[in-house]
Amino acid sequence: MRECLSPTALCRTALTHDRLHDFLEGSPWMQGLTPDQADRVHRDVSSRAFDAGATVAAGGAPAQPWIGVVEGMLKVETVTAGGKSASFIGVPAGAWVGEGSVIKGELRPYDVVAIRDSVVAFMPRATFQWLMQDSHAFSAWLIGQLNARLGHFIAMVQSLRLNDTKAQVAYCLASLFNRDLYPGTQPQLEISQEEIGRLSGVSRQIANRALHEMQDKGIIRIGYGSIEVLDLKALQEMANGE
Repeated sequence: MRECLSPTALCRTALTHDRLHDFLEGSPWMQGLTPDQADRVHRDVSSRAFDAGATVAAGGAPAQPWIGVVEGMLKVETVTAGGKSASFIGVPAGAWVGEGSVIKGELRPYDVVAIRDSVVAFMPRATFQWLMQDSHAFSAWLIGQLNARLGHFIAMVQSLRLNDTKAQVAYCLASLFNRDLYPGTQPQLEISQEEIGRLSGVSRQIANRALHEMQDKGIIRIGYGSIEVLDLKALQEMANGE
């Protein structure tokens, strides 16, 4: 017997569908598709809501879908057999992540976890591969995306090896405003100081001191469970150790 949705559930489903449609239309790679290609994308891509802390994609599972963040924020992390965890990057709303694993068809080497309540888009691997073969514009965008991601990780390693912890925390925040990777990032970030510490690879206490120093300099404003970037240029300079 088919389940009948309540009016509230129907409204929520319609809202989610509208948000997914707007998210897809706002994705940079969508602009180069033909109408037929765009129609297939809209048909094939699905979305799902996740509570904060929920696993969106588990490490060790086949990397079948390409993942987009319609709302909220995700993180990429790994957990060792001994229970130690390390967070690598935050993925804000408007961004896609995991294209490398989808291209290779490998087991996903990391977990993707919701930092806050999030709505996540899933593009099937078959659709992703079809776009690579059928759309020159998508393939060209994808090459640029992979290059931007490589540049991000090189800069992150440089920050970890050459800069102090204050610059590492600044880089963690500044990297969320990389327009090639995260075109939809807004100045107000719904992220805790503890999570900033994890993404920066430093303790919560060190992250707290660094963030308050930035606030004292007028670079950011700290709120309850949020950080507002007031001076992105100054933040980027601090991230570069200047």
